[in-house]
Amino acid sequence: MTDTDVVHLRAGGTSLVLDVSGDRLPVVVHWGADLGEVGPSALSSLARAARPQRVSGGLDEPTRASLLPVESDGWQYEPGLSGSRAGGVDFSPRFTVLDRRNDERGMHVVAQDAKAGLTVTIEVALGVSGLLRQRLSLRNDHDTEYLVAALQATFPLPATARELLDTTGRHLKERSPQRQPFTVGEHVRASRRGRPGADATLLLFAGETGFGFRSGTVHGVHAAWSGNHRLSAVRTSTADAFVVAGELLAPGEGLLRAGETYTTPWLVGTWGEGLDEAAARIHDDLRARPTHPSSPRPVTLNTWEAVYFDHDLERLSALAAAAAEIGVERFVLDDGWFRHRRDDTAGLGDWFVDEGVWPDGLTPLIERVTALGLEFGLWVEPEMVNLDSDLARAHPEWILHPGERWPVSGRQQQVLDLAHPDAFAYLLERLDALLTENDIAYLKWDHNRDLLEAAHAASGRPAVHDTTTALYALLDELRRRHPGVEIESCASGGARVDLGILERTERIWVSDCIDPLERLDNQAYTNLLVPAEMMGQHVGAERSHSTGRTAPLAFQAAVALFGHFGIETDLTRLDEDARADLARWVALHKRHRALFHTGRSVHADPVDPSVDVRGVVADDGREAVFVLTQRTASTTLPVGRVVLPGLFSSTEYDVRILPPADLAGPGQSRLAWAAGGMPVGGAPAGGVPGDGSADGMTLTGRMLGVVGVEMPVLLPASAVVVELVARS
Repeated sequence: MTDTDVVHLRAGGTSLVLDVSGDRLPVVVHWGADLGEVGPSALSSLARAARPQRVSGGLDEPTRASLLPVESDGWQYEPGLSGSRAGGVDFSPRFTVLDRRNDERGMHVVAQDAKAGLTVTIEVALGVSGLLRQRLSLRNDHDTEYLVAALQATFPLPATARELLDTTGRHLKERSPQRQPFTVGEHVRASRRGRPGADATLLLFAGETGFGFRSGTVHGVHAAWSGNHRLSAVRTSTADAFVVAGELLAPGEGLLRAGETYTTPWLVGTWGEGLDEAAARIHDDLRARPTHPSSPRPVTLNTWEAVYFDHDLERLSALAAAAAEIGVERFVLDDGWFRHRRDDTAGLGDWFVDEGVWPDGLTPLIERVTALGLEFGLWVEPEMVNLDSDLARAHPEWILHPGERWPVSGRQQQVLDLAHPDAFAYLLERLDALLTENDIAYLKWDHNRDLLEAAHAASGRPAVHDTTTALYALLDELRRRHPGVEIESCASGGARVDLGILERTERIWVSDCIDPLERLDNQAYTNLLVPAEMMGQHVGAERSHSTGRTAPLAFQAAVALFGHFGIETDLTRLDEDARADLARWVALHKRHRALFHTGRSVHADPVDPSVDVRGVVADDGREAVFVLTQRTASTTLPVGRVVLPGLFSSTEYDVRILPPADLAGPGQSRLAWAAGGMPVGGAPAGGVPGDGSADGMTLTGRMLGVVGVEMPVLLPASAVVVELVARS
């Protein structure tokens, strides 16, 4: 091995060291903490030290996972490429590197098996934040067809990775965390729903035993793809550990004719000392994009849980007026505005304004909304169709189905074949016309069912890959024609959350469930991938539409505070006091919005599971806001101390509980830190000032992060907001 046989890529506190010796594909020696400036000789020694030893019962030439591990190299575990020609021919290619180019942030490798007629290209890139991206392409150079069963990127893990974390869920309860030991074997998370799905894990994490948000080295991998995908964590009997990631191809989807190429989506890897740092790499990478939303995220009112299908100009105008009074900046008309749409059984696909409900079009409502100073937004679900629609009756061939039968329906709807040229052209024309003819600043783009038997009607071949790429093309073209329009990705709530869709949208709807207790975990684990400014977080009715549980306004608003803030209830039914309280919360969000949407998300790892502590800390450490939540009753009272992590150690902070979140509960007494504490719902116990503004203290960031502060005594299912400002 020579000094030129090792490549060291560095960016954003991350080092990626690759052994590129010989003519085989590069092997990852190290992916993780920055190793600093290292000379060629030391890197060469590091690569030699990492080579496996020959063992009894093993191969004479021990192998390691390359960027594309294959059986011909002696790899006996999850392969990077699975495929063959008719009859199983060329199932085990042996690639030889033809070209390799690299700079300090990336590598481009081309390798070929001339006999098998296959050429593979591998792109590796480190982003500004140290985020690792891989993408692979396979070209069929032969005159016979080659069927790709799987093409996947491999992310090697350190020996310390001994525990796995992923998420699961369902509609109304996405992103529920689950942990397990990372033992020898394979842990697979796959989606066959035609979208990531409510039960999908956004990332598959492997880390030190007991890793949390604030501690423990952890690596995570994500598939930036809005269709079917697969993530697999593997530990082998030879002490290798890695995650493989890629698109999950249906039978026949990877068929390559002569000269054709299949390219994977970007597969993304992050790491950190704790989940917060791993998430920050993703957030920083997204925020560095030139297309990332940079203007203040408008406070949004969505009409769904306020009026459902009951569309009436005067009622909606009154709702818009009430929204403007409390500081709302965007008014979104949800489902029910288009032809034949009086309930959810008909009309999907007929994207024309319903003349019976809106005889003068949407213009009268839009003019009233914009005259109030609000942006106007509109709900659409372009990928779906009701069989009871003019579109389905006229063009059944535009609907995904395998032949003479319809797939099992979901939400009384089927799925359009966006890859059908005529269906694509129709949707583009209709959406373009709506945006051209109306003053619409925002589309809430929904996707309300999983895909089943998703086949092109004409051929019967599987279509998830094609419809996903067609969706991207449709969004890209609409954005080109209407660059000022923002788009939200909603999919029965949070069933399509991935970096592929986030390349083309400004917001995701985290969940159809707005119950704040359910939203705590949902938002925390969605935030591992999505920065706060792209997460739709709303205040709903006092009684939750989805759970039936009641929650006071203050608790709902505190839980929603950090995200793309909004409201999902009928404001005209609230009394004057309730609207005034909500206006104060809107003002609080706006006052700190710049911090929430540019700062670092932090989550404490409380000892008491009844407590939740999370916050946002400015990049320069000069300010922070935390929300302290009492989820349930604790086994002790008071709860004790909680730490506020992520602050600058030596900086002194003035700390205080902010109104309107400084009330103890039914008694509405003020909460404060003071000798004697605060009885639940009772009167101040220690001569605490009643204005909620003089109850602060001054502590260093290290004190707050190591020693902590006494948790205010709260009723279960309530929260307080804490502001920290650095002393000049």
